Amino acid sequence: MIKIVLVFLVSFICSTPLLAQPASQQELEKQRQQLKREIEQTQELLDKNKKTTRESLGQLALINRKLNLQGNVIENISKDINLLDNSIFRSQKDVNKLQVLLDTLKQEYAKSMAYAYKNRSNADFLNFIFSSSSFNDAIKRITYLKSYRNYREMQGENILRTQALLKERIDELSGNKKKKSVVLQTQGKELTVLESQQQEKNQLVSKLKAQGKELNSQIAAKKKQMQKVSNAIAAAIRRAQDVARKEALAKAKDDKIRRDAETKRDIANAGSGTKPLNPRPLKSTTTPVKQESILLGSVADVKLNASFISNRGSLPWPVEKGYMIMRFGAQKLDIGVTVDNPGITIGSDIGTAVKALFEGEVSSVTNIDNMQLVVLKHGAYFTTYSNLSGVTVSRGQNVNTGQVLGRVAPNDEGTGSIDLIISNEKGNLNPEGWLRRR
Repeated sequence: MIKIVLVFLVSFICSTPLLAQPASQQELEKQRQQLKREIEQTQELLDKNKKTTRESLGQLALINRKLNLQGNVIENISKDINLLDNSIFRSQKDVNKLQVLLDTLKQEYAKSMAYAYKNRSNADFLNFIFSSSSFNDAIKRITYLKSYRNYREMQGENILRTQALLKERIDELSGNKKKKSVVLQTQGKELTVLESQQQEKNQLVSKLKAQGKELNSQIAAKKKQMQKVSNAIAAAIRRAQDVARKEALAKAKDDKIRRDAETKRDIANAGSGTKPLNPRPLKSTTTPVKQESILLGSVADVKLNASFISNRGSLPWPVEKGYMIMRFGAQKLDIGVTVDNPGITIGSDIGTAVKALFEGEVSSVTNIDNMQLVVLKHGAYFTTYSNLSGVTVSRGQNVNTGQVLGRVAPNDEGTGSIDLIISNEKGNLNPEGWLRRR
């Protein structure tokens, strides 16, 4: 019985292919290469920024982005090391099992060979056969001898196959250990790069802090400008609400005049004995539908609003090539200053085309200081594009997704950037949750 189990185990293991490289390792490699490309692009932008301006918050944002990408690279490598550790553990476990099985097979094979040696005489085999009690018994004994011989041959084959599989597992184990050694060296190099980037950031922060009043005045000017932008958005929303209310009142007035006319006609027909063609109740028995927003007064507005919501997370970026300078909400800068950003600030080359995130109506085109601002209405939602130049649309115009609204203008630091804000009647929303991942 033990021999049968051993044969089954060997056949099962030998039929199992070598563990293939996990697909996730290939995915990690692709991610790592993509992160490297993004780091190179960020470095190019940083070098370009340094040539055109002195130390600025834009440079700090680029360095922070580079640090985040570098941290992602190191995290990616750590995941790769974990996968290799798991693969090494599995391979070592297989090697140990195969070694035990091979030793057992050799012991069984040695026993069978010793038995065969002791009973190697032809006379013994003939005596074993001719001592049968009947012809059928003799046939059974001959069949047994053939089976035993085949079993010994199969034992030898299983030992050879197990030895080959053991060698493959050992080679696999050795290869994974070498890979891990290489990945560990790569991780060490990337950690060194991260340390140098951190030093670069510390130096820039020190220079920015040394600017003192000049930097504070820039931040104060930025806050003042963003307050003007927020006021312009609020004014655009109020204006859209006022227009919607007037349209709703006009529609209600027209409906009342129509109903009054129909009622008078029905009363006149009733007094003359003429049966009304289309009798109607004097009072409506239907429950009025609760309107979600005054801005959704038409079927077209409701449809556009629903379409905008359904595209959350997949809206295109307003510029083809851009990088994040400042995220949404309260941002504590490394220089010790907190800025509350109503949207996101995206850096891009001066003159880059700024495109609409979604179809809608131009609700406002406003000039603020030395830049232009465009507000688009999408049902009950609004998208605002601030710090533009050369605006090509006008108030009341309908625009399509991807239509050019204007160009990226220079900011106070002399580099190109725009502020993207997404709002509804309740307040500002985080644009990152609406834009597609890049």
